[in-house]
Amino acid sequence: MLTGKQKGFLRGLGHNLNPVVMIGKHSVNDKVVEEVLNSLAAHELIKVRVLESCDADRKEVAENLATACNAQVAQILGRTILLYKKGDPPVINLP
Repeated sequence: MLTGKQKGFLRGLGHNLNPVVMIGKHSVNDKVVEEVLNSLAAHELIKVRVLESCDADRKEVAENLATACNAQVAQILGRTILLYKKGDPPVINLP
């Protein structure tokens, strides 16, 4: 579980990131989870964009993705989700 200080640190790092995964009308499925896992393995911290065509609630999408990928939600801002998963070896040193 991320602390408030860690979430703030990750939000600062994620500010200039562009979304790497888009969630559309099919919501969270196996292909999306696989893409998120690959992106998290490469970057540790990624932005996911929930498109307007997605029927699911953005908070529900964030929770489903975090659970499926064993990641943590650092922020939900509008339709953008910031996900973090500690890498092996870790690149981001959390406070």
